Amino acid sequence: MLQYSTWKYVVAALIIALSAFYSLPNLYPKDPAVQVVANRGGVVDDALLLRVRGLLEKGGVETKALAIEVDSLVVRLPNADLQTKAADTLRPALGQEYTVALNLASTVPGWLAATGARSMSMGLDLQGGVHFLLEVDQNAAIEKRSNGFADEIATVLRDGKFAYTGVARTANGIQVELRDADDMSMVRAAITREAPELELVDVPGQPTRLLARMTPTLIKTIMDGAIEQNRNTLDNRINSLGVGEQVIQRQGESRIVVQLPGVQDTAEARNLIGATATLEYRHVVDYGAQAVQAATTGAVPPNARLYYSRDLGPDGKPRPILLSRRVIVSGDQLVNATSNPDPQGGGPAVQIELNNAGGNRMLAHTRESVGQLMAAVYIESIPEMKKVDGKDVLSFRVTEEVINAATLQGVFGRNFQTTGLDSQDEAANLARLLRAGSLAAPMVIIEERIIGPSLGAENVQRGIQAVFWSFMFVLAFFLVYYKTFGVVTNVALLLNLLMVVAIMSVIGATLTLPGLAGIALTVGLSVDANVLINERIREELRNGNTPLASIANGYDKASGTITDSNTTALLAGVAMAVFGSGPIRGFGITLIIGILTSMYTAVSVSRGMSTLIYGKRKKLTTLSI
Repeated sequence: MLQYSTWKYVVAALIIALSAFYSLPNLYPKDPAVQVVANRGGVVDDALLLRVRGLLEKGGVETKALAIEVDSLVVRLPNADLQTKAADTLRPALGQEYTVALNLASTVPGWLAATGARSMSMGLDLQGGVHFLLEVDQNAAIEKRSNGFADEIATVLRDGKFAYTGVARTANGIQVELRDADDMSMVRAAITREAPELELVDVPGQPTRLLARMTPTLIKTIMDGAIEQNRNTLDNRINSLGVGEQVIQRQGESRIVVQLPGVQDTAEARNLIGATATLEYRHVVDYGAQAVQAATTGAVPPNARLYYSRDLGPDGKPRPILLSRRVIVSGDQLVNATSNPDPQGGGPAVQIELNNAGGNRMLAHTRESVGQLMAAVYIESIPEMKKVDGKDVLSFRVTEEVINAATLQGVFGRNFQTTGLDSQDEAANLARLLRAGSLAAPMVIIEERIIGPSLGAENVQRGIQAVFWSFMFVLAFFLVYYKTFGVVTNVALLLNLLMVVAIMSVIGATLTLPGLAGIALTVGLSVDANVLINERIREELRNGNTPLASIANGYDKASGTITDSNTTALLAGVAMAVFGSGPIRGFGITLIIGILTSMYTAVSVSRGMSTLIYGKRKKLTTLSI
């Protein structure tokens, strides 16, 4: 007989309620907004809010709201035209201390957002934004790693007290020149122990010369690592600046695709992509008269480099300081960075955690240098567009500044802190940038596209119209052809759409035009399931079964066929989601979600509704189907 368990009704009611709740944020459109984020030296506070409000009022820019949200100032505008005007007004006035980026700000109420509900993300084709295709300079990554190996070999020779005349990089590898050929076997063993990845080759006819080369497997590993590190760095960098819904994917052997929905300004997007910061720790050679003389005459000792400290000298200018050319540890060896006040002095500080290799190098240095000075060098790289022969050329403005030169009071390794920062906000900013990491190799933008919000809005409108009319035609057909069961089918189809939207919102899936096509296709798949059920019920009636038995048998017998047919489509969706990228992957994800929800609504939910309508009518003689 026609039955549907009470617990199934409870589950269905709960699923429908949750689907409606988590679909709700999509009813709140996002505001065009300008986001102001502090760079080094800048502070996001009430004074900045008042300053920005004054600048916009002076520029005649109407705003909806100004508020400090998390670590940035968000200016909400009525439309996209005023958004651009506001950005153009603020950038020159705020200068290098702040990054002004165009974005879209959520309007979801706080009580709704607090539950984890959020609106569905939209891709570039629906929302507009910028698209970059970046080429990674893998040769630079290999050269950087090769320099690191050369430093390691030189350290091995010094620590082992082997007499050598030089360690130099050549086209064939790293060339080691020893003074005594008798040391060759011990040198080979020491290098193999410290750098087992290298291939050691004797030079014929030259017993004091050794060649260390990177194997093809190591080169491929370095290349793959450079791509992955750059991708992760870009992801962390953009996340830390509050640009959400970004797409950052590897493409081919040496390229990375970056898509920033909602961002319309390519100059600021370039800054988001390219700006990085790191720290280097170096031994202080001199912080007195010798450094002043080197800065005055330009005669820098061969074992040192000239830097300038944040501390001001008697003339009111940054004090010169001579640091060792050898880097103790750098940002590449950093595992984590957090900003907390200095436990002793209470001033701003950044707690640093190094990896094992960096910790060992720091431990070895501090053991030998207690009582001496060590400096922290802050290095920031910001991309800039310059005119060269009338063409825009990407270059990088690199600044190096000694933020701290402190006496080593004891021995430490992986964990320590850096002080000398101007404010706690700067410490937080530095920690954020350090966590974002540095690029393993330079990147060149080889393709750049801007999709305007008006084009995106047109795509949304047409996509929604396509889905709407596909639903209308299907709903009308079912109402005419299947009568009461057509109503049941139509409700199941609408619930299916509601569940798809809710699930995509919860998992943070990005909706694109192919995604909308996937939703329209799930309507067709859901229709197939309902047609199978309704036709099976009609067949049972023609065979002389009672109406209630026909309904029960129709659902029971059609369920297996529906499962089989949807499983094949589900496998295709899984293949597209796993192996595809971009639009293909988006289509696959939408298809998977739609198939699963359509199977549930067609087989289970519609049966529950049919049971509510006919289940208690024991003397039922006919069905409206």
